[in-house]
Amino acid sequence: MKYSYSELAKMIDHSLLHPTMTDADLEAGCKLAAQYQVASVCIKPYAVKQAVEWLSGSGVLVGCVIGFPHGNSATESKRYETELACKDGANEIDMVVNLGKALGGDWDYVEADVKAVCDEAHKHGAKVKVIFENDYLMNGGAGLSSDDFKRRLCEICELAGADWVKTSTGYGFVKQADGSYNYKGATEHDLALMRASCSPKVQVKAAGGVRDLDGLIKVRDLGGSRCGATATAAMMDDYRKREAAGEDGAGGGKIGAGGY
Repeated sequence: MKYSYSELAKMIDHSLLHPTMTDADLEAGCKLAAQYQVASVCIKPYAVKQAVEWLSGSGVLVGCVIGFPHGNSATESKRYETELACKDGANEIDMVVNLGKALGGDWDYVEADVKAVCDEAHKHGAKVKVIFENDYLMNGGAGLSSDDFKRRLCEICELAGADWVKTSTGYGFVKQADGSYNYKGATEHDLALMRASCSPKVQVKAAGGVRDLDGLIKVRDLGGSRCGATATAAMMDDYRKREAAGEDGAGGGKIGAGGY
């Protein structure tokens, strides 16, 4: 195989964020994450303390979402939510930018918002991933094209101290012409653009639309170091199947098909 099991498994942030998930679902998800030895779980704020207990000794980190999923909380609310999560044992923080402020060109606000979370998290030894929600940015904003807007967000997040920039929440549904709601999530274009728009000290995370092993491999090929996923078992079971069959690479899969 092109990459080892561990190299790919340690890219996965196993997502436990669906609003209907019960405590039993969250516990089962943590056990699955430990079984497959992924990088982390990404869990709801109220469950961080329990997740730390469930994953004790497993080597799997606990990540927590902040201002999720729309990023509209006041900056102090995001900072305090980060403080609580870190005190409960979160190792990583996935925060959502204030998109309205960004689209309106209030870059000072955006930078201060991200910096407040980064400063609080770093004080506790935690790292921060900043979510853009790229499906909402297809038309650009603040006088910038879509790509230039994302480049600017990358620059702002790096200045503010972000450890990762992240494509999506997995819940950024956009109303379509027929009245239905859908989204793409991570795309190859955006991953490449975000990787090129940050220095090497800032990593890139894909989220949404990565549903199989080939998609996970594609994320790594494009420079992504983490990937939010719910299809962890299917991905890594496929790896073991291909490994046993003596296969040496990916099947040319694509990402950005929606679903999280």
